[in-house]
Amino acid sequence: MNVFKLLSRSSKAAPNSPSQKLPSSGAVANPQLFGHDEPAQPTQSTNKSRKRKRGLVAVTIQSPPSPAALPADLDFFGGSAGVDTELDGDDGKLTKGKKRQRKEELKDSGALENGTDVVEEEQYDVDECKKILHLHKLKIAVLEDFAPQVEESREEKKKSKKRKKEKEQKNQKKEAKRQLYPQPLTSFAHLRTRYGISRRLAENIMDQGYKLPTEVQLGALPLLLASNNHKAGQNGSTTGAESLSGEGYAGDIDLLTVAPTGSGKTIAFLIPIINALLSESKDTDSRDGPRAIVLAPTRELASQIVNEARKMAKGTAIKATLMRKGMEVVERTESELIEYGPDSPDASEHDEDASNSDNEDKAVQKKKQTPRRAELVKAAILVATPLALLNTLKRKDGTIANLPSVSHLVLDEADVLLDPLFREQTLHIWNACTNPKLRVGLWSATMGSNIENLTLSTMNTRWETLSSSKSDMPARPPLIRLVVGLKDSAIPNISHQLTYAATEQGKLLGIRQLLHPTSSSSDSTAQSTLRPPFLVFTQTISRAIALHSELLYDIPPEAGGSSRIAVLHADLSSSARDSIMTRFRRGEVWVLITTDLLARGVDFRGLNGVVNYDVPNSAAAYVHRVGRTGRAGREGGVAVTFYTQDDIPYVKLIANIIRASEKLRGVKAEDGSIKQWLIDALPTPTKRDRQQLKKRGVEARRTVKGADNKSKNRISTKSGYERKIENNRRGAMLGSKRRAEAENGGGVKEVEDGSDGSDFEGFE
Repeated sequence: MNVFKLLSRSSKAAPNSPSQKLPSSGAVANPQLFGHDEPAQPTQSTNKSRKRKRGLVAVTIQSPPSPAALPADLDFFGGSAGVDTELDGDDGKLTKGKKRQRKEELKDSGALENGTDVVEEEQYDVDECKKILHLHKLKIAVLEDFAPQVEESREEKKKSKKRKKEKEQKNQKKEAKRQLYPQPLTSFAHLRTRYGISRRLAENIMDQGYKLPTEVQLGALPLLLASNNHKAGQNGSTTGAESLSGEGYAGDIDLLTVAPTGSGKTIAFLIPIINALLSESKDTDSRDGPRAIVLAPTRELASQIVNEARKMAKGTAIKATLMRKGMEVVERTESELIEYGPDSPDASEHDEDASNSDNEDKAVQKKKQTPRRAELVKAAILVATPLALLNTLKRKDGTIANLPSVSHLVLDEADVLLDPLFREQTLHIWNACTNPKLRVGLWSATMGSNIENLTLSTMNTRWETLSSSKSDMPARPPLIRLVVGLKDSAIPNISHQLTYAATEQGKLLGIRQLLHPTSSSSDSTAQSTLRPPFLVFTQTISRAIALHSELLYDIPPEAGGSSRIAVLHADLSSSARDSIMTRFRRGEVWVLITTDLLARGVDFRGLNGVVNYDVPNSAAAYVHRVGRTGRAGREGGVAVTFYTQDDIPYVKLIANIIRASEKLRGVKAEDGSIKQWLIDALPTPTKRDRQQLKKRGVEARRTVKGADNKSKNRISTKSGYERKIENNRRGAMLGSKRRAEAENGGGVKEVEDGSDGSDFEGFE
């Protein structure tokens, strides 16, 4: 029996027709968002090869044909996909036979043999690089170059100051807009042959099914691996550094990356970090502290990054761990341990005139009272949220311990980590990394110009501080920006629906229609039908709980009943949140109601859609919310946004993003879902309105005590008369308790409705 038919028994057209393409149908052959129409690399006939040693032949590993996808109603989480390029959770494991087959392919090609020189393909010239990068909508530019200036000649010194100043300004503008065209990575098989990555790391990449790189991997990996492999050029293999040496950037770099959601950014920064840690000296002592730190805004995202890092570093000496309570990153002195213990230091003091026996007893008592030393992190890669890591670095005097062992710092979802909510915590950790060879990476799908300016100012301040305290400073690396597609835009491979619901009751009716579709009049409507599993986003925690209570029994018992719907928010315990996430990944939960806690970075394979029950609090929030579907190039995802009369002043922000996304997909303006008359009719929010919306959300939906519109914006199907009867009954019971307590001479504490007056309920 098909359980999905129970949700759509009155539909005229079956929503699960074979022609309907959904993200839950499985992995796609090409995970890239752009460049599908033309080949990404020259044909074999035009691609020449040159031999470095006699008897060696160039081998290109061909990707095996993708297996037939299972029906959508049987494999809606894509767990059986043989070749996948975006891993998440615990369901992305390959069979032992496929792992063995991929290892044999690599060994046959010579890519996994230690000390073997393999033949590499001919390097692309500048025109070919420009063509490939333009085809995949990649833009790589130098934001700031800190290379030392060449000493001026005598003639230049004699020029007037005014003319010299104008020339410098022109040069600065040119340098700021300077474009780079590195050698693109067209296959993961080239990582071993071209950049000389670790043999075990190359095996792990193949084991996870990575074949064709996405756009962000195509552009970021050559930049980061070339910088890490420039020393390998001394052994005769110069191709690793040649991609940037022509531009003068063969050394290390700091990278700021803006790429769409679901494009594989996690793998793009993990591979270079693991490869760099493996190539470092083995004399490095892990007891000195972690060598790489990855910061994420939520615990769910941090846990996901740890899982991916462990897959990439499997079988190596590199370990990755998640920051948990009770861990220590730096060693504390014995006095600090006593001060942080349950007893104060004064309790261990004793009188000088006490006898020797008393002194021995007190010494034993002091030893028992001394708290046990916390577990010291021995992993090379530490993934944490800013607050969790900062709490372990703080000392009693208010200072923050330094982390001189850290050579790699990654800010995942950097725009949130550098937003006022996390900015102070993130900058404290950034400045605590005192290693002069620190390399920084900032990654996100949305990045404003204010984040770029803050990044530059932080780097300048940190470098000046280190230069004043150390004399032997290395060359300062440049800051390079990589942009994929249109900046701050939604992914182009999903469908967007903007639905006017007028009131809160209308939104509740609309989401019930999504759970129970009643008509599919045309093929286009059938293609955009939202089917489980999907996420539902609300503005606050209380609204998520209320919506879950309303929809708890909307799924019939034959299809699983209330067990198919769940709610997840920051007020739940860690174990409860992990349990809900596991059930949702396994397919036991079909509808997950949540806040912005899951809006960023969390990767769900085969998620068919997203419902914005409440309008997002910014344009960037919409981009990240709808990016939970359509991951790794999967098509057919649906993003539904309900808006009421209270949301009209802010809807234009979302309408513009939808319009830009459809334009990026090639849809004409007259054929898109957002018409020009709607854009013209919607009011344009002011800067102040956007700031207030980002900080507090729609004010009408905030649960504030004493608000006049509290009943109007309540998520409930009960009539006003029913709620009045319940309130009267509750008041009578409370009055009876007051009278009983008054007779006994006591009092009773009034029961008030809980309020969530915080400005932001999405993250911890």
